[in-house]
Amino acid sequence: MSDDVEPGFVRVRLDLSYDGKDFSGWARQPGGRRTVQGEIEDAIRTVTRSPRTYELTVAGRTDAGVHARGQVAHVDLPAGVWAEHQDKLLRRLAGRLSHDVRVWRAAEAPAGFNARFSAIWRRYAYRVTDDPGGVDPLLRGHVLWHDWPLDLDAMNEAAERLLGEHDFAAYCKRREGATTIRTLQELRWERRPDGVLEATVRADAFCHNMVRSLVGAMLFVGDGHRPADWPGKVLAAGVRDSAVHVVRPHGLTLEEVGYPADELLAARNLEARNRRTLPGGSAGGGGGCC
Repeated sequence: MSDDVEPGFVRVRLDLSYDGKDFSGWARQPGGRRTVQGEIEDAIRTVTRSPRTYELTVAGRTDAGVHARGQVAHVDLPAGVWAEHQDKLLRRLAGRLSHDVRVWRAAEAPAGFNARFSAIWRRYAYRVTDDPGGVDPLLRGHVLWHDWPLDLDAMNEAAERLLGEHDFAAYCKRREGATTIRTLQELRWERRPDGVLEATVRADAFCHNMVRSLVGAMLFVGDGHRPADWPGKVLAAGVRDSAVHVVRPHGLTLEEVGYPADELLAARNLEARNRRTLPGGSAGGGGGCC
């Protein structure tokens, strides 16, 4: 698969954010369901007065109800369209898009850039409160209420056992032909001054439901229902455990996507498409979301 841009076209990187509450996820869907991809593609077609829709490629497809603060996508536009509209594109998109989705930056991408395959990590945050009074009404769309006191130290102890490259099949919803091997680079919890617990979850990529399943397992540790070594044992077993709950999507936000230096983009694209295996173990290909 080549990342060469079609002659006469320009690859444009878009940095964007959205509140996922009223979206049926990122990916365009049949039947008129409202999606982030569909909304932005339609807006670009309208403001550039184009006769066709130009498809977006995204760094990480988010599920229904999941938010994004630092999402990245790219779109290939005819060079003439880009030359005519680039200086006014952001303002025109702001006037066309609904208030729950914004494009903050639109710039010509460096050679070899692919929003999905060039990424070397994605960083998510999941936010939850154990306040006995519930969630601050002003945060209710972005913070989960857990009706049990949570032990931060126990949750961080459990998190440490999940770091590194593993087959996360026990924490992913399987998809045909998609690998569940991932490298979990960072997983830690902290309690903010307002009492909200925030999980930082960073990996090279995520498979479907992975973040919300990991959070669900660690909440069971935090409230004392399971010991700190339980999430690691579930991971090692390699199969879905009915006790691992996929927590609700509204507490999850894609915060940031990381990319290598420009001269390393092409090599990263090839690496990201390789079939992944563990020593003496399973393999697969493809991607997912959270």
